[in-house]
Amino acid sequence: MVGRAPGTAARFHMTQAHGRTDATERTPDGSAVLGRSAASGRAGAVLHGFLRWWRPAGMWRRGIVVAVLAVLLTLLLSFHSHVPNRIGNLGSLTETFLPWSGLVLPVLLVLAVVRRSATGLIAIVLPFAVWLNLFGGLLTDKEAPGGDLTVLTHNVNAGNLDPDGTARDLVVAHADIVALEELPESQAPRYAHDLAAAYPYHSVQGTVGLWSRYPMHAVRPVDIRMGWTRAMRATVTTPHGPVAVYVAHLPSVRVTFDAGFTAGQRDRAADALGRAIADEPLHSVVLLGDLNGTMNDRSLAAVTSQMRSTQGAAGNGMGFSWPASFPMARIDQIMVKGIEPRSSWTLPRTGSDHLPVAARLQLP
Repeated sequence: MVGRAPGTAARFHMTQAHGRTDATERTPDGSAVLGRSAASGRAGAVLHGFLRWWRPAGMWRRGIVVAVLAVLLTLLLSFHSHVPNRIGNLGSLTETFLPWSGLVLPVLLVLAVVRRSATGLIAIVLPFAVWLNLFGGLLTDKEAPGGDLTVLTHNVNAGNLDPDGTARDLVVAHADIVALEELPESQAPRYAHDLAAAYPYHSVQGTVGLWSRYPMHAVRPVDIRMGWTRAMRATVTTPHGPVAVYVAHLPSVRVTFDAGFTAGQRDRAADALGRAIADEPLHSVVLLGDLNGTMNDRSLAAVTSQMRSTQGAAGNGMGFSWPASFPMARIDQIMVKGIEPRSSWTLPRTGSDHLPVAARLQLP
């Protein structure tokens, strides 16, 4: 046997215990450092213990309830357009908040892990894939540089306690065109005064108004079967050509236990607005307003089928705009036809219960 020369900083020694060989490196002061073999052995033991915990008998039979819930969620996401509207407009209500169904996925994942269910884990892949297909694109940043027209829309709220502050917040956004909805007759002059310096051209029709840096003509109300004016249309003469700008505030919807999602009046107004836009002779069209519905809501198809949402085409994130305190849905819309969206975003909260939304557009 050959020993180490005196002065060697450390020596190695092998021990045999319980059929396993551990390597221990000893330093000059006698302390021991666990060697690689022992560390690997412990990691293997941890992995072995996890596999024994995870792979008990019945791992494929466990979590059947989780798997069934995952399949039901997949069916809802895939066939939401078939949920009937005959009972309380349940289909429209489901589609309004459909993006939030994604919150069910981590719950199902945790349940599958706790139940040690391979079946549950595999089943969760289905709704996850469908949800990503529907809404994953909204989570990515689709904003692009450029654009020559900035537009903004804001439901200022009839009960807004600070209309002057709201107007100042909108001016600093430096939009070229500003649309306001839920504009009380008593407050319209205040908004006109506060916005006059930045926007020399404006028109108020009923409870909606339009302010512009560029000249406007052919201004008229749009009949959306409300009995009073909540929509308007104007031709804005921009440096890049005329643009037809529509401003609309569709009727509010309510969720009640006895009637469900009451949206009949809104749906009729959406149909009338869709017909007006379809008959528009100009090529470039912008719709600004509070539609009290999302792009997923089938009841707004008369509008959404012929226009593009700037948030879906050029936004960054879901862009929820209501309620301002905790946004849960994007019911304030900027939609275009014959125009290319370049970017879309929400603005900070004002005195309203809605967030302002804006978009940068590239005119043809």
